Amino acid sequence: MEPFDLTSERVRLSAPSESDIDQLATLCQDPEITRWTTVPSPYTRQHAEDFVRQQRDGWASGRSLTWAIRDPADARVIGMIGVGLTGDGLGDIGFWLAPDARGRGLCSHAVRLVADRVFSDAALGVTHLTWWAYVGNWASRRVAWSTGFRHEGYVRGGAAQRGARRDAWVATLCAGDPMVPASRWLDVPVLRGSRVVLRPYEETDADALAEACRDPETLRWLNSLPRPYTRDDAVQFIHRAAEEAASGHAVTWAAASPDDGRAIGSFSIRLPQPRRDQGELGYLVHPAARGSGVASEAARLMVRHAFISADDGGLGLRRLVIEHAEGNEGSRKVIERIGFRHCGTERATFELSDGTFAAQYRYDLLPEEFA
Repeated sequence: MEPFDLTSERVRLSAPSESDIDQLATLCQDPEITRWTTVPSPYTRQHAEDFVRQQRDGWASGRSLTWAIRDPADARVIGMIGVGLTGDGLGDIGFWLAPDARGRGLCSHAVRLVADRVFSDAALGVTHLTWWAYVGNWASRRVAWSTGFRHEGYVRGGAAQRGARRDAWVATLCAGDPMVPASRWLDVPVLRGSRVVLRPYEETDADALAEACRDPETLRWLNSLPRPYTRDDAVQFIHRAAEEAASGHAVTWAAASPDDGRAIGSFSIRLPQPRRDQGELGYLVHPAARGSGVASEAARLMVRHAFISADDGGLGLRRLVIEHAEGNEGSRKVIERIGFRHCGTERATFELSDGTFAAQYRYDLLPEEFA
């Protein structure tokens, strides 16, 4: 197969050539490219020469179609995108961008150009594209999501990198699928109050979260927590929170001190199936921050974000619900202070840490009721 170009007003895609070798050798020094791709490390000019030769052979054999992503103004290489072909209808797509080209939607644009062409070319016979990325590569996952790939799951040891197996994500795009997001990706914005800042979780919050979840009072009212609660449990929770946001299931914030940034609580809104127009609230506060008004302020920030329209950056929900167990007076006061109204009781349904059962009180709140 002879290489062909793909062009638009935003990018130009053409096969890499000898004139790109120095630029490729420079770009592949980037730590993020090393971290998330299979390029050799350290990367030398000889590696760039070998890559250009291999891609030329890939075009000639029809097994691998690779394009340099170029700035249309000066043809400078700003990234790479390619599709490996198995010959039985399957294509495996991969891509990367230079640091100064990221964050502008160029990679998503390039993916659409490539997908549209390989699906429409009868000689290639491609009916399905797969995307693989190492777990944690959220930038690549966001590109796949934005171009219509359906997330299929998590595969332990699913992809190799420089002689080692790494856990991987996989997603698919089929011929005829709309190349727009197939599901909602919930962003986790920073919400600021006077006593607390709600922000996305970071892995460095694991120790503080583990402390809060080992507290006897926390364990009494959150009976689903692992016991004992370890730092690994906290890390898994943080990773799961990011996954749930990306899949449109929940938004989870770390409540942080505005003074030193230390995590002092956890607040979340879960969107149940099928319509995801209602939210279920949950939270916990580190014992060192209880009684300081942190819970009430953080909950108000969370509720406000839930009711702001999606066009204005919120969740655009029509109803919120929250529950507390009989005897949890601290939680009851926070719930009623915000304006939630009692809407039901389930008797002897909540199992406490001591094995006894308490009633579960349910509250709800509508947008027009929230001051």
